Amino acid sequence: MEFLRPASWEEALAAKAEHPSAVPIAGGTDVMVEINFDHRRPGHLMDLNRIPELHEWEVGDETVRLGASVPYSEVIDRLATELPGLALASHTVGSPQIRNRGSVGGNLGAASPAGDSHPALLAAGAEVEAESVRGTRFIPVEDFYTGVKRNALAEDELIKNIHIKKADGPQQFSKVGTRNAMVIAVCAFSIALHPESRTVRAGIGSAAPTPVRPRAAEDFLGAALEEGGFWDSGATLTPSLAREFAELCAGACNPIDDVRGSAAYRRRAVGVMARRTLGWTWESYRGNRPGGTTTEGGARCA
Repeated sequence: MEFLRPASWEEALAAKAEHPSAVPIAGGTDVMVEINFDHRRPGHLMDLNRIPELHEWEVGDETVRLGASVPYSEVIDRLATELPGLALASHTVGSPQIRNRGSVGGNLGAASPAGDSHPALLAAGAEVEAESVRGTRFIPVEDFYTGVKRNALAEDELIKNIHIKKADGPQQFSKVGTRNAMVIAVCAFSIALHPESRTVRAGIGSAAPTPVRPRAAEDFLGAALEEGGFWDSGATLTPSLAREFAELCAGACNPIDDVRGSAAYRRRAVGVMARRTLGWTWESYRGNRPGGTTTEGGARCA
């Protein structure tokens, strides 16, 4: 195995063009586990840690530009206001050591359906900035996942940044696991209310071959909130509305039976998480309206 260590982004792109099968590594929290267990034996490893721009982030007017190697701990400590859903998801990743090394860019590159950042990225609305010596392209995150641990990157491309829409309303993340820490998700769910556009987005993890958006559920809820005047009135959501949203989210799943949980359990759990996170986010929206009572949220066990 040959070890490549580019000192600049340009060197990294040139090395990737010369060795398309080279596996990029920054935190190494996924790649090194696979190598140590002999599940993967690449011909080349490419260390990206010396490239400064991959560790940088910037808050713009509408989006946050997150360098591919920015660790989860930085998202938690510095970007919880702009990216609350992603910050909540980041809290659930591994241990403090893993959160200090692992990154959203690495999670995207691995493209595991159980990756904790994926549901929050889908719910917030994100684009992956991929670059090669041929140029740059922006891939909507919902189009980035192409199969189990497969992504839309070309052989010569590397992830440079993730562009994530700043929150304009409450966001939540929930995860079911076999214990409270250091666990791969049995299933996960994230929801984001977007009052400015009067839309709702959601993301489901570990309940299909890829992370998915429950589009039928999003469309139903968006229409129900608009037609019922909920955005303007801030009225309490009806149980039937929440129940229908939950059922549609569960219906968007295509899970498997494995050692962590059955397909039936995953569908049921996604429905429960969808209903509960919708309740938490809506109460937060209502509480932050004039005259409302603010409801503080956090990553929840459903």
